[in-house]
Parts: sequence; C-alpha cells; structure tokens
Amino acid sequence: MTSRNTTLIQRITVPFEFPVIFTHGLFDPGNPTFERLMRDAGSGPHRLIICVDQGLMEPFPNLLDEVHAYLKPHADWLIEAHTPLLVPGGEAAKNGWNVVREIMTAIGNAHLDRHSFVLAIGGGSLLDIVGFAAALVHRGIRLIRIPTTVLAQCDAAVGVKNGMDEHGQKNFVGTFAPPYAVLNDLDVLRALPPRYWTGGIAEIFKVAIIKDAELLGELQRSADALRRREAEVLEPLVIRSAEIHLDHIRDGGDPFEHGSARPLDFGHWSAHKLERMTHHRLGHGEAVAIGIALDVCYAVSQGLLTADERDAILDAMHAVGLPIWDEACHEDAPTGGLALLKGLEDFREHLGGQLTITLPCGIGARVEVNHIDHAAMTAALGTLRAAARARGVPGA
Repeated sequence: MTSRNTTLIQRITVPFEFPVIFTHGLFDPGNPTFERLMRDAGSGPHRLIICVDQGLMEPFPNLLDEVHAYLKPHADWLIEAHTPLLVPGGEAAKNGWNVVREIMTAIGNAHLDRHSFVLAIGGGSLLDIVGFAAALVHRGIRLIRIPTTVLAQCDAAVGVKNGMDEHGQKNFVGTFAPPYAVLNDLDVLRALPPRYWTGGIAEIFKVAIIKDAELLGELQRSADALRRREAEVLEPLVIRSAEIHLDHIRDGGDPFEHGSARPLDFGHWSAHKLERMTHHRLGHGEAVAIGIALDVCYAVSQGLLTADERDAILDAMHAVGLPIWDEACHEDAPTGGLALLKGLEDFREHLGGQLTITLPCGIGARVEVNHIDHAAMTAALGTLRAAARARGVPGA
C-alpha cells in the first residue's frame, strides 16, 4: 500500500500598530493625551486596572491621587474596576510566579476582558512582569505602558516582548505581545533618583555606537550636561533612542526573534551575567554599560574599532557617570576560568541556535560574529580594567 501525505500550508500576516507618545504632565487635567487614546479605543465604557511600581510612591507620593483625579470626570466611559495594584519594582518584580499570580488574580476579580485595559506604570521590570501577566489572561488583554525611567522610555517600553526571570536566567519565561500604546511622561524623569537617571543612558549609548554616529557625538558633547541632570538635554536623546529601537524592530526583519541575531542586545551577554553574579547590586543599565565597555575593548582587539574610538566611548560613558568596571568582572567560576565568560553560553541558549554576538564595526555600524575568542576577551577585560584605573574608577 502506498502512503500518501497531505500538506496544507497556512500563512497569516498580522499587522501590529501602536503609538509611542512623548508628552509632559500626562495626568495633568488639561492634557488630553490619555483621554483621546481611550476615546479612540471604541465604544465604552472601558474597564481598566492600574498596576503601579511600588518604588514610585516615594518620589511621586501623589501619583495615584493625580491619576484618580484625571479619571474621575470620565467615569461614564472609563471604569477603574479594581483598586490600584502596587507591584515591587526592579528585578524583584520578575523573580518568580507570585507577582504574576497576584496580577492575574486582580485582573480576574476585576472581570476584565480582551476589550479592557491594563495600565502599567513603572520601570522596565514592572512593565515586563505586568505585560507578561496581561498577555496570559484571556490570551491577551490590552496593555498600556507608562514607563517612568530613562531606560524604560528610551528602550524597554517600546519593544514587543515581556518576560520573567526563572531557572536562574533573566527573561527565561515570557511572550511576544505588542502593547496597545506607550505613553511617556518626560516630566517624571526630572524626579528620578540619580541611579535611574544615569543607568538608562547606557541604552542610548548602545544604539548610538552600533546605529547612529551622530547620536554618539551628541552624547559625547552632552556628557557633562547629562551628569548635571539637565532634562532639556536628555529628553531629545531619549526620544531619538526610542525611535531607533522602533525602527529596528519594524525594519530589522525579525521583530519576534526567530533568528539568532539580536543587535539591540549589544553589550548584553555579559550584562545579564553581571546582574546575576552581583545579585542585582548592579542595575540593568549599569550592567549594560560595563558590557558595552567590554565589547568595545574586544572590538579593538579584533580590528573592528580603533583605540581612539574606544577611548572616546569610554571617556563619554565615564563622564556621564556610567560604570565601566565592577569587581565581579574578574571573579573565578567554581569550575575554573572567569565566571563572566560563562555568560556567553547562557546568552547562546537564550538566543537559540548559533552564538551570535553584535559588535561595533566603526562608529554607527555593526557586525554579527559567531565566535568569541576567550583569550582575547580575557585580555579585553584586562584592557578595560586598566582603562577604568586610568579614569579613577574605584576598585579597578
């Protein structure tokens, strides 16, 4: 008997579109941004739940009062269906299922459906975990991201994915789920603690080095002003960074990361490892800054950058106040060798397929490499340590 196979090919193209809006005073009574967004969402009333980064309560003690005052006149078409949910900020939010279950339970108790909204107000980790929970309930409830850190506004909030740390790995669990909208209130950046102001600038350096030489030049010229926390200098840099991230996700050919290349993860293979090695003593932006500095040094050893280009990058990052070295960089692994280099295999596994590392190839350009010379990377660590010492970095 001859067996016969029947193959049916299904091909679906699903367009995604969402606005990324930058404004001032998002919840000021006279600002129509949020109201217009919600009225454009179709016939109401719309049910929503608000999830807020607990860490915002200190710098912005009146935040929830301002949100409630804004929503109150619109109660005919917008129903706050649950008391605001305060969620731990930082990586603590992403460390395990308890927070996810708490958010999903609140969504269920509020009787939200796929036409309802979840508002996530906070930093990148908060947006990740709330977005993850919202994506799971009813296979996806509409998410509005309201990022409140430099890193979140210039990078994390404009992406199409979410995640949770699990199994000892960053973002081990997660989904791809584009948001309904991203609303950036630039005013909140002015009140950030220094660490959250400076750390996020690492992600602007990241895209500037590999994608926009003009932006890198602006960072270099503005380094002192950024260290002085001049908001009018930072704001256009944040917007430009977000634009570059959006452009890559849209035009890079792999928005849902089926391949192995991750240009927007330049500097991240070691950053993710450093975060875990330091038990998050280093924030994400701080770890990314060190990861960028290391890969810049390695790029020089491979003939991809000049020493002058390396030094100009390190000088600018240091002038802004970003770390370029940490004592964890030289920790030994229990099985021998540098613990940091074990991050290469972790990163490969996270990417899937072949190891693919993005390196700068001249300023504003990049190349993907599939092999890292461990001896050369170890030497690059030595170069970076010497550079940090020369710049007076403590502990180098």
